[in-house]
Amino acid sequence: MYQNAAIIAVFAFVYACVAARVERSTLSGPIVFAAGGFLLGPAVLGVLNLDIEAEQLRVLAEATLAIVLFTDAASADLAMIRRSAGLPTRLLLVGLPLTIVLGFLAGMALLPGLGIVEIALIAAILAPTDAALGKPVVINPSVPEELRETLNLESGLNDGICVPIVLLLLGFAVGTDTDGLDARTVLILVIEEIGIGLAVGVIVTAAASFALRLAVRLGWLAPGWGGIAMIALAFACFALAQVLGGSGFIACFTGGLALNALRHPHRHALLRGAEATGDAFSLITWIVFGAGVLWQIAEWITLPVIAYSILSLTVVRMLPVLLSLLGTHVPVADRVFLGWFGPRGLASIVFGIMILDAGLPHIGTVEATIACTIVLSVLAHGLSANPMVRGLSARWRVVADG
Repeated sequence: MYQNAAIIAVFAFVYACVAARVERSTLSGPIVFAAGGFLLGPAVLGVLNLDIEAEQLRVLAEATLAIVLFTDAASADLAMIRRSAGLPTRLLLVGLPLTIVLGFLAGMALLPGLGIVEIALIAAILAPTDAALGKPVVINPSVPEELRETLNLESGLNDGICVPIVLLLLGFAVGTDTDGLDARTVLILVIEEIGIGLAVGVIVTAAASFALRLAVRLGWLAPGWGGIAMIALAFACFALAQVLGGSGFIACFTGGLALNALRHPHRHALLRGAEATGDAFSLITWIVFGAGVLWQIAEWITLPVIAYSILSLTVVRMLPVLLSLLGTHVPVADRVFLGWFGPRGLASIVFGIMILDAGLPHIGTVEATIACTIVLSVLAHGLSANPMVRGLSARWRVVADG
């Protein structure tokens, strides 16, 4: 245990020392940590041996995603979101369902040995995008603010929307009480899960914001504890929503938006420590994914799996985005940009872990397809982010000046 802890700690320290230089290159944190975990893990050097169970990995990934969703929403530019609300709405209400349908059709063509529910699960699990993995884009001031906030808001909500879909499909797969439900009942369940998440996020954050304002006014909030309070608030939103039968991820993102909308006077100072913690959790998740997961699914990687992964990152994502933005003011080049930057990451990891114990007959192929898509996304989106932004920045400057 201590050897593993020492290796991860030293790796993280060295990366912290060169993080700014890495972020200016074609690499990214997830690429470095996932690759580092794989190289140090049992598949290559064998010095990082993480005997981690699915439930432990799930807890780590869920905690990471909860913090990232909360802090991203809390620091978003709400004024810009209001001005461009139509874009993320189109991506969520039109693009996301089309992505799932197209992913299902691609699976039927390329993965015929799998069952219908298994293919549907793959499509739903790989539909949500990852705000953290797309961070080099959404924080780059060269990218127009409208595009950045659109990607951020979409990635914040689409994983929460996919949660009830994945759970329902998982119920069908294992033969739970969801069997025999009609479409109307299924829709009600989905709406309830989303609604509970929204309500918990707003109510819990509103109460917490009042308490924080009072603590600051009375001088009771000690220096350095603001970040801890934000992390605790994110976890409270997530856990309470899950307990009540809602989506914890939607609760976290909604809670962040609520804190943002309430305009807490010390919001940015409070969030600073929480954002750093979220970044640290994210990178640890990636090194654990590289060392503890990738080598185990290597035997299930086949040409059809690779082909599906490539389609998932290109046609399956980009075509729905282009169709959903028809008739908008967004130039074609920017639509392609929005379509391409739909990276898969933490949400897909969490969903992939959720189905491990479902007893699916072809669980190896299902998990391999999910993991292969995530790995290709880490590489493709990480390596292309800065070069693509640099390539389009000149045109964006002309538009801004014009």
